Amino acid sequence: MDRYLDTTRDGPRYLGQKVIAELVQRSIHHGAGQLNYYDLDAYVIMPNHVHLLLLPLVAPSRLLQTLKGYTAREANKLLSRTGQPFWQAESYDHWVRDTTEAERIRAYIENNPVKAGLVARPEDCRWSSAGERRVETNLDSAGLAARAT
Repeated sequence: MDRYLDTTRDGPRYLGQKVIAELVQRSIHHGAGQLNYYDLDAYVIMPNHVHLLLLPLVAPSRLLQTLKGYTAREANKLLSRTGQPFWQAESYDHWVRDTTEAERIRAYIENNPVKAGLVARPEDCRWSSAGERRVETNLDSAGLAARAT
C-alpha cells in the first residue's frame, strides 16, 4: 500500500498544497510539544498521505483522533469543502521493537519523497523531519543556533 501511495498521481493530493502541508506540519509539532501526546521521531507529509514515527504518550486512538480531527476541519475550511472526509478512516499502526527497526523506519519515512521523485535528497523536503534537520544543521554551522543564557 505504501508503495502505491508513494507513486500514485491519482486521487486527492491536498497535502501537496503549501497551506495544507503547513497546517499538518504545525499540528504534528503541536501534538508533540504543547499537547505532549507523543515523542516525535520522524515524519513526512507527502501530497496524498503522511508517515509518522512516534512514541505515543497517550492512547494512539486519542492522539490520532485529535490530529486527524483538527487537521481535517481546518483543511476542509481552507479548501471550502463541507460534509466530506479529509482523511481515510483507517491508519496503519506498527509497534517498533528495537533501535535497528526504528532506524530502518526513519530512513524509509525520510526517503519517501526521494523515492516518489519529489526531491533529490531527503533533506530537501520541506515537509519532513529530514528537512528540519537540514535547517537546524545550517543554523548551527552558521553560528546562529539559539542558546539559553
